[in-house]
Amino acid sequence: MPRRRHWHELPDEVRRHVEHHTGAVHAAYSVPTGASCALAAVLDTDTGRIFCKGGEIDGPTAWLYRNEARVNPYLPEAAPRLRWTMEEQGWLLLGFEFAAGRHPDLSPESPDLLPVVQLLSSLNHQLTPAPPIPMQRFADRWRDLIAPELVAGETLLHTDMTPRNFLLGDQLRLVDWSSPARGAAWVDTAFMLVRLIRAGHEPAAAEAWARQVPAWARASDEALKAFADGLVRLWERKQQAAPGPHHGPLLDAARQWRAHRERTNSR
Repeated sequence: MPRRRHWHELPDEVRRHVEHHTGAVHAAYSVPTGASCALAAVLDTDTGRIFCKGGEIDGPTAWLYRNEARVNPYLPEAAPRLRWTMEEQGWLLLGFEFAAGRHPDLSPESPDLLPVVQLLSSLNHQLTPAPPIPMQRFADRWRDLIAPELVAGETLLHTDMTPRNFLLGDQLRLVDWSSPARGAAWVDTAFMLVRLIRAGHEPAAAEAWARQVPAWARASDEALKAFADGLVRLWERKQQAAPGPHHGPLLDAARQWRAHRERTNSR
């Protein structure tokens, strides 16, 4: 991952080019989340508050910023609007409208669970079919984890369902669309289900929550079992390649879901 920079560490010329879009920057607050960004900061400017993210043009994650810039015009209002892009002095930066809010609580009985399921259902409806732009198929991304026909579809997926990408303020927003894919509409809900299990839900209760999303309710048992198995193998790889404090709990949650799916499919 790129080394995180603070606003004041950017070259003077890069900051001046940002201010061509925003007016003077009066204060900058680094955002700790967003591991793929060299810069992630909230800027207080003459034209209001902006969220600015990005990195070096030749850096290993520049393609993620380009993904997000390409897809943003097609996203519904639940995604903050991209106001401008800037490529100068070897840096690629994106400026978004600022979205205030907190990350939702996914624990059992949390009132935040309802807006999350409502947003997933709404996005499925609004993003099917996917916009006519170049986009990786989820089946290709997971080609060694699951049979492609089980996850094929024409819905624009987010695919990074970490609670940190949800902001609950006056409405629930979903940010960081840097890894979009085209696939089955239920896939994002499947990613979210494992987050619920990690937050304390039993797998059966998490699936009951997921059934409120129409696309999930229509998914086949075969596809869900195969996805759960693929998710376990994916987190095993991540844990082996770069052990992290969140990898172990997510791997455990995926294993719990897989065991539940195996029991369900054997009945």
